[in-house]
Order: sequence, then structure tokens, then C-alpha cells
Amino acid sequence: MRPHQKLDAWGKSVDLVVEVYKAAERFPKEEKYGLTSQIRRAGVSIPANIPEGAGRYSQNDFAHFLSNAQGSASELETELIIAHRLGYLSEALFSQLISDLERIGRLITGLTRRIRAN
Repeated sequence: MRPHQKLDAWGKSVDLVVEVYKAAERFPKEEKYGLTSQIRRAGVSIPANIPEGAGRYSQNDFAHFLSNAQGSASELETELIIAHRLGYLSEALFSQLISDLERIGRLITGLTRRIRAN
């Protein structure tokens, strides 16, 4: 098992991506190259940045990629809000995705603090 696979931030963000993909499947077909694509890319970017940073040689590089993951989480949050306002996400699904995203944000923040403290 690679080191990043032991990180809750990585595991929970991979789980979120699966849920985001499932949710986006229900979006209108005309959103395929618009909001659906944006949501999926932002979602995938969160867990993708974690191992990219963990595989670097310095803690500063790792912290930089964790910052990128946090930025992607913020982007995804905005896109989920838009999808919800457009009626593409139910209130229950929207609330669950946002709650999961907030938890991931806290995990990334905690990991960043630990990395910077070392």
C-alpha cells in the first residue's frame, strides 16, 4: 500500500468522487460538456493532488499540492451549489455531498498543519 492510501483525506475524497459521478449521471444530457464535466474534474482533482504531493521530495511540495486539493474542494462546492440551484441535485443529496466535502476539507487542513509542523 502506498503511503497516501493510508490517509483519511485521500480515502474519503475518493469515496466522494464516486458519489459525485453517480450524482452527475442524473444531470441533463446538455450538461455533459458543461457542469457535469466541471464537477467531475474538480472532484477527481481532490484525491489526485494528495498522492502527487505525497510523492514529492519535500514537505513544502506536499503542502502545496494539499493546497491545490483544498482549492479543488472549494471549486467543487461552488459547482454543487449551482447544480442544486438548477434543480439537478435533491436537497438530501446536496446536503450529504456538502457535508462530506466539508469533512474532507477539515481532513486536508489537519494534514496540511501536520506537514507544515514537521
